Amino acid sequence: MSAARHPALAQVLLWVVPALWSSNYLIARLAHGVILPHQLAFGRWALALLLMLPFVWGGLARGGDAVRREWPQMLVLGAFGMWICGAWVYLGGQTTSATNIALIYAATPVAIAVAGVKLLHERMSPAQRAAVVAALAGVLFVIAKGELDNLLAVRFVRGDAWILAAAVSWTAYSVLLKRWPSALGPAERLAAVIAGGLLVLLPFTLWEVLTQPARPLGARALLLVTLAAVLPGALSYAAYSFLQRELGASRTALLLYLAPVYGALGAWWVLGEVPGWYHAAGAALILPSIWLATRR
Repeated sequence: MSAARHPALAQVLLWVVPALWSSNYLIARLAHGVILPHQLAFGRWALALLLMLPFVWGGLARGGDAVRREWPQMLVLGAFGMWICGAWVYLGGQTTSATNIALIYAATPVAIAVAGVKLLHERMSPAQRAAVVAALAGVLFVIAKGELDNLLAVRFVRGDAWILAAAVSWTAYSVLLKRWPSALGPAERLAAVIAGGLLVLLPFTLWEVLTQPARPLGARALLLVTLAAVLPGALSYAAYSFLQRELGASRTALLLYLAPVYGALGAWWVLGEVPGWYHAAGAALILPSIWLATRR
């Protein structure tokens, strides 16, 4: 793996991006009954693209040849990253529990780390591999609320299939983003990928609107779309692409393990859900493990 060009910024973003992503869990919960899943995903990425265009239009115009050459990749990445990892998570969240979602996603960083080593030929030291296991243990401890019986009592339902597909899709997105080099800059490439995702999302969004009971897009729905576009949308995906370039897919994937910690703090702040002692215990495992696994 090549040396990081901006190691200090990468280390800062490694701790900031999970906070941006964890906001999507709150948005998904607040959106239930307010806006349809595909509507939220389409609105999220359409607005994100509009916000980005003034900054990337010149680069896209200059890289027109690259866009025409790479459009099949943009379409695939858009389907994985914006459709499946967007609307399908919202769909699954309607019929499954937060515990099940967290359990399924807990395997994603490990899958990305393994794929990064096997497919991208990234290297991880024995200490870094041990840190991955420790971080996973911390996440499972938080999910179980400190009680093994809580894990043993988990029962998977049909809605978990949506979440499982989204977790597999995020693994594919992360690996392909690194495996397929692009002639475009990171921001320009993200804008092109979002455009590909919107093309895939469009027919499913129209079908959802035509077949589901109508829900007026009020101020609350528009606020949720705006928050989703900015925080877990354009900002977090752009930073994730930057981190992959700086740290590699394997180590960048570990930032997903910070989401339960930040998610608990966000739920406390927004929803008034007070964190338990097990959040602190899990954080005591997760935080030093992330530091150990991502240091050079």
